[in-house]
Amino acid sequence: MNKTTRFDTREHLLDTGELLCLQRGFNGMGLIELLKQAEVPKGSFYYYFPSKEAFGVTMLERYFARYHQRLQAYLDDHQGNSRQRMLDYYRQSLSNCQESSFAGCLSVKLSAEVCDLSEAMRSALHAGSVALIATLKSTLDKAQQQETLSRDINSAACAQILYTLWLGASLQSKICRDDTPLQNACDEMTRILRQV
Repeated sequence: MNKTTRFDTREHLLDTGELLCLQRGFNGMGLIELLKQAEVPKGSFYYYFPSKEAFGVTMLERYFARYHQRLQAYLDDHQGNSRQRMLDYYRQSLSNCQESSFAGCLSVKLSAEVCDLSEAMRSALHAGSVALIATLKSTLDKAQQQETLSRDINSAACAQILYTLWLGASLQSKICRDDTPLQNACDEMTRILRQV
């Protein structure tokens, strides 16, 4: 098995697992179902992952790395107002949720499910969210330097609040299959990120 094939098989397993987790949750995704759906033999799974839990950790780490890369690229891809860029990011996320019919994100789907069952997966969720919050803080700091965001705002606390607000609104929108919680979150973010 060459390196490209090994990487492709591993990525294919992770892609398939992520889709199944979004549909059924981590505990609802059986290993046999994953292997059947991915058309990968059981031995190949254990070649890459020593356990289902290790698979879950890798899946979450990959998910957050991609999420973080998209967020960072979006926030960095401009010359202007960092405050507005952040608000635009969340408005775009709202639009994406509407288009996907609230299929949800992996962190929303798995957060409550796995935190008490797997310390390793809880740690992966925590590390992923910490990295995202740090990027939000950096953007808020930049907005304050640009004098488009009030310097009275504590950027570290505000970044945590924005992340938590969006996570909770995403969960509530998934529960009610309605975008109103996400719309309200976007409106509240505009209020929180008051201009100078």
